[in-house]
Amino acid sequence: MDQRLGLRERKKRESRRRIADVASGLFIERGFDNVTIAEVAEAANVARMTVFNYFPRKEDLFLDRHADLIDDLSRAIRDRTAGESVVAAVRRYLHELLATQHPLSGARDGTEYFYRIVEASPALVRRTLEHTRELAEALTELLESEVEPGVQAAVVANLLATAVTIVPRVAVDKLIAGRPGDQVRREQVAVIDQTFDLLEDGAGRYGS
Repeated sequence: MDQRLGLRERKKRESRRRIADVASGLFIERGFDNVTIAEVAEAANVARMTVFNYFPRKEDLFLDRHADLIDDLSRAIRDRTAGESVVAAVRRYLHELLATQHPLSGARDGTEYFYRIVEASPALVRRTLEHTRELAEALTELLESEVEPGVQAAVVANLLATAVTIVPRVAVDKLIAGRPGDQVRREQVAVIDQTFDLLEDGAGRYGS
């Protein structure tokens, strides 16, 4: 998906990702609550304000993929083929994440360690809940402009935001339980399809 971004946007993403990777290393080593923004800035060799320019909140340093999720999911919906519904476009997007073992798929080996850190921090748990709401709001705005304004846009957006949140978590829970990654990824294909079959029954023609 990154190849469709402009050069400037790619460079911004690279800088953002580098800072987040440095922060994640510190969080994993010392614990989320024991690392300051100033320490992240020093380790990443950037100004403290640069960190805040990319990450207004400390939690977003660790949950840095959320912004990518909103951007890439919105792009998948905007770039859907003629006659393809919004639900089908999001289903396809999740299958692409899984096929490439993207961290957002939840099925990548090692993802379970990331989620254990999240669950150990009340601040991170609260932020993940806020992320679902923010995703629903972003999708509502997009669908109102892409399809039509009204309650249907909000309903479909909230259904999609919930599905996009729950589907990866199914894989993560299996990894945490000790299931082999290859098995989890094979099973996750059906998890995506079963989830989106439910959505197709009620919202499958929306935006097609």
